[in-house]
Amino acid sequence: MTETNVTWLTPESHDRLKGELDALIANRPVIAAEINERREEGDLKENGGYHAAREEQGQQEARIRQLQELLNNAKVGVPPSQAGIALPGSVVKVYYDGDESDTETFLIGTREEGLRGSGLETYSPNSPLGGALLNAKVGETREYTLPNGNTMKVTLLSAEPYHS
Repeated sequence: MTETNVTWLTPESHDRLKGELDALIANRPVIAAEINERREEGDLKENGGYHAAREEQGQQEARIRQLQELLNNAKVGVPPSQAGIALPGSVVKVYYDGDESDTETFLIGTREEGLRGSGLETYSPNSPLGGALLNAKVGETREYTLPNGNTMKVTLLSAEPYHS
């Protein structure tokens, strides 16, 4: 696995996600009991409670798989201590296409990392923008491909370690 395919997490985020995973796994018997209870109510074709419980089970199982994959491939560590270089775990400020008035500040990391109420938009290091900025130094301009196939230039104004 290359460094850019690794998900960067702080120890606190890892613990929070692991806690969520453990709670979902512990809830499996409750959902299974709910499904069995609803199944006994009769005709499954018209049993809304049964279908709702099955839907909830499917959503929880999908989240369990997502969390397991994320945690299995995560790199747990402290945020980068180095300022001035865009790294996973950095809060960066950029401007687009040479227009210094068109700035944006965001975290290069995971959506889970950005959920802490910081108000920061989060871009994955695997996204076109996040990947283009990786290892860029302040003042450096990089180019990346937009979803419509066009290219965009982005210039790094600042990069600071993320502090939750």
